[in-house]
Amino acid sequence: MKKDLTETCLQSEQTHSGYLLKVFQDDVRLPNGQEAKREYIRHDGACVVIAELRPGVLVFERQYRYPVGCEMIELPAGKIDPGDTPLGCAQRELLEETGYQAAHWEHLGMMLPCIGYSSEKIDIFLARNLTPGEQKLDEGEFLEVFEMSLDEAEQAVLDGRITDAKTIVCLFWARRALG
Repeated sequence: MKKDLTETCLQSEQTHSGYLLKVFQDDVRLPNGQEAKREYIRHDGACVVIAELRPGVLVFERQYRYPVGCEMIELPAGKIDPGDTPLGCAQRELLEETGYQAAHWEHLGMMLPCIGYSSEKIDIFLARNLTPGEQKLDEGEFLEVFEMSLDEAEQAVLDGRITDAKTIVCLFWARRALG
């Protein structure tokens, strides 16, 4: 029989509200009856796109990420806006960031990237039959779009060129979906 590990919220307080993040501090009752505090971020969710340009070749981005102070290699991704669907977000982000549109979309799964301090859920999509177009970057967004084979991307994880968690998880999904 499985142990009940549920923590029950007794009181919740929002301690910060920003453009992207809302920070909460909750008092919770633990499974053993004692109380503890939990601090976490509520996030509206995001999507990430595995965009197959041609068999075995994916679309990537190089973007400076301020919180970690360096350029990162990532797959196209973005946050879900209010009233948006995960698929709508994926389609919008692929077009805005890369200029590509896809004729075929498949939802592969989802991931929870930071379960210790965030409610963020990222839906993973495969986009195929791409048509090139013009990027429509958000104001203040700067990135470089390039292509890399799935094999090279997996090697880039092993040699430390790709360290972004969502991209690493998606390469696992890409290998499964693309062979």
